[in-house]
Amino acid sequence: MSIAVEPGTAVADFATVVAGLLDELDYDKVPLLADREQLDLVAELLQVQSRLSGVVHTVLGQVDRSEAAMTAHGVPTVSWLASELCYTRGQSAAMLHHANDLSRFSQIGDALRDGVANDRQAQAITQVLKKLPTELGVEAEAKAQATMVGFCEEFNSHELAGLSRHLLEVVAPEVAEEAEAKRQERELRDAKQARHLNFADDGHGSTTIKGSLPTADAALIKAQIEALAQQMHRTALELRDSGVVQPSWPQRRADALVELARRVAIHREAPRHGGGRPHVVVLIDYDDLLGDCHAAGLADGTMLTAGQLRQYACDAGILPIILGGPSGVLDVGREQRLVTPDIRHALHVRDKGCVFPGCDRPAADCDAHHIVPWAQGGETSLSNLCLLCKHHHNLLEPDMKRAPELQWQIRISADGIAEVIPPRFVDKCRRPRCHQRFRPPE
Repeated sequence: MSIAVEPGTAVADFATVVAGLLDELDYDKVPLLADREQLDLVAELLQVQSRLSGVVHTVLGQVDRSEAAMTAHGVPTVSWLASELCYTRGQSAAMLHHANDLSRFSQIGDALRDGVANDRQAQAITQVLKKLPTELGVEAEAKAQATMVGFCEEFNSHELAGLSRHLLEVVAPEVAEEAEAKRQERELRDAKQARHLNFADDGHGSTTIKGSLPTADAALIKAQIEALAQQMHRTALELRDSGVVQPSWPQRRADALVELARRVAIHREAPRHGGGRPHVVVLIDYDDLLGDCHAAGLADGTMLTAGQLRQYACDAGILPIILGGPSGVLDVGREQRLVTPDIRHALHVRDKGCVFPGCDRPAADCDAHHIVPWAQGGETSLSNLCLLCKHHHNLLEPDMKRAPELQWQIRISADGIAEVIPPRFVDKCRRPRCHQRFRPPE
């Protein structure tokens, strides 16, 4: 190409150069690349996109602080973005908040511009950093930023957002427990204050439902709706009509919400889902249950305050799975192929969802997969089972007609974590991979 970027180019000139490069791109040649080259290209483009986002937000923050929009147009930066560049006011405000966060946490801004973090990771990290106690001081805050940047290589934005407690334990262990308890109480108080449910008739035969609930309260509703949606899906498969278009999952959940209200009205029971009646699983050490009811959370990782836990404990069945008390049978050997409710509960607690790296399907939507197939002598036991969604279950089912090194395989490590082994054409060394949820931050 005839356009080049010289070292030390001013940002204004850089924008012109990049625009010129984009004008000269030949997109028709992309399909001619080999598969791996296409994937590498997408990875590089996404990194460039994140780095450019870092540049944009850095400049936008400087523009806002200098009040350039007010000087040139007589309006705040938010209004200028909305009126001149056709962003919504909500989008404009979000961009400014992100720009100011990157300015406040300079190491995160540097990581974004350097391609170490992507834009979503940077947003998640700044939200975590803003929750740190203000009394930590400059040195601890700098350490916190460096720690979070170091996590970017192996954790996605959702996982980074859940590292607030671990971060406190790293940078200020002496105040971590007390600060985390205060944070949970504060977030619960804010969530309760912000709870709402609105129905808006659009005048054309539809009603929009919009609301917000504390996460622990919403979990009960989600469990019921997912159970009904799965039941409707199974029924539709059994009565499949080739001439009928099957609903999407969002449509099924909408139908399930209506069905849930109908069943409540006539006092009918909810269906089974994921091996049992829909319920909310609360994880707590048995000694904590008998003591102060601290350090408990939902199966998806959401932490509960002591007050919430006491409310659950008032009307709860206790199912000992890992710690304390006589456990249910977790190994039925060769006597039966189907997974028992006790084993299913244990799988939910251990695997927390599909164990294939990168998959986010919840445990209730997964199958219990026999690692050594039952028909080939495999036992129905926790050590020979793992949770897989439908797609990855099909991917990991052994094919006797293909060599093992050409297939995706799975095993349970000595510490009980499922490890997926890629085929040789994906990784010549066939290095085992585990889901990000099983890789604790170091």
